[in-house]
Formats: sequence, C-alpha cells, structure tokens
Amino acid sequence: MLHPHPHSHSHRAPTLAKAKRILKWQRDPEGMRIRILEAAKAEFSAHGLAGARVDRIAATAGANKRMLYYHVGKKDDLYLAVLEGAYEKIRAEERGLDLEHLDPPQAIERLIDFTWNYFIRNPEFLALLNTENLAKARHLKRSTKVKSMHSPFVEMIRTVVRRGVESGDFVVAVDPVQLYISIAALCFFYLSNSATLSVIFGRDLLGKEAKDERLSHMVALVLAALTGKTIASFGKKPALKPGAAAKQPA
Repeated sequence: MLHPHPHSHSHRAPTLAKAKRILKWQRDPEGMRIRILEAAKAEFSAHGLAGARVDRIAATAGANKRMLYYHVGKKDDLYLAVLEGAYEKIRAEERGLDLEHLDPPQAIERLIDFTWNYFIRNPEFLALLNTENLAKARHLKRSTKVKSMHSPFVEMIRTVVRRGVESGDFVVAVDPVQLYISIAALCFFYLSNSATLSVIFGRDLLGKEAKDERLSHMVALVLAALTGKTIASFGKKPALKPGAAAKQPA
C-alpha cells in the first residue's frame, strides 16, 4: 500500500491557497481593482511617488504584482489611476451639493463648508496634490479624464455666480475658476501649514474652536468680496476670547 509522502500536504497547501486567491480575483475583478487602488492611495499618500513600494501595495490589497499589473499597470499608471480616482471622488460629492436650488449666497457658503470639511476628512487628497505638484503635474498631463470631469463643476459655480448677479445678491460676476481656486487656497494653505502656523502664532489651529472660527472667517471673506458688503455682515464672532493674543510668544 502506497503512503502519501510526509511533505505532500505541506506542498499542496500553498498551491491550494494560491489557486483560491486566483479564483477570487477572477470572480471579482472589479473588487480586486478597488482594493488595489485603495492600497495604492494609502501608500502614495504616506510615502510619495518615489518612496512608494509596489510590493507593499500588492500585499495590502491581498494581490500579487501580476494581478496588480493586469488590473491597473505599472507604478506610474497606478499612481495616475489613484490621482484620477481622487479627483473623481471630490467632484462626484460636489455634484451632490444641490447648489442650483439654493440662494446664491447660501450656495457659496455650502461650497466653502464642503471644501473645508472634505480637505479635513481626506488628508490623503492633500498629500497626493502635494506630490503631483512637486512632479510638475507630469502624470496628470497624461490624463484623458481630469479636464472633462472639471468642466461641469466650473459650470455649476458659473451658474451660481450668474444667478447671484441677476438677483442682486452679488455685485460682480467673478470668474468661476478664480473663485474656486481662492476658496481651495483659503482651505488648503491653512491645513497644509497648520503645524508651523500653530507654532508661529502660539495657537492650536486644529482645535475645534479654531477650525470653526476659520470656516466662519472664510465664508465672511468670500461673501464680502462677492456682495460688496463688509466682512462684519457675515459669519460668527471670533471663537478666540479677548486677550488670547497676549499668550502669543514675543
């Protein structure tokens, strides 16, 4: 009677495990692609493009390099797919803001509130933007999707501004691209430089009161520019109590 080789089971186990992984990948290719992109987003956000490791991305996604290359492509292709996915996500959420059914000042306030809180909730998005700007947008220039997904967003803001001018709420028809860049800049600079600014000015700029005050200030600033009114006409009173400035380092 023949007996199985004592090591035959141990050789067979990895083979079976590999076969199950491949079967799972074949049954749910879109699920695998999503897992790869999520793992890649975390890797690129944490380590930048140069420091990111494809083998770490594959391991986190429960894939191997062959699967990764099959579903997305090489490292640069993977990075571009992550960038495009990041832009698709924020633009999709912006389309759900329902700005067209709000009074123009309320629509602008909602856009600022969304942009601010989106950046806070998605620090990896800011990290990806920093990485791609350091690369002079060389990956984004290859994208066939990004420009087309931004056109409806620009038109959405243009419509709000036009309605505001027609209703008399706004005194100037600001270029929608300039307006959005200004809103994003007010949010982005504060958050990306909060560590150094907190030290320089002796404030915890990421504390809840400070973040609430910042949002109120941004809304007041933008609406004052659009309406021709003073900043005092908008927003809440400063969250910081009188005398707080005295605690700043000399």
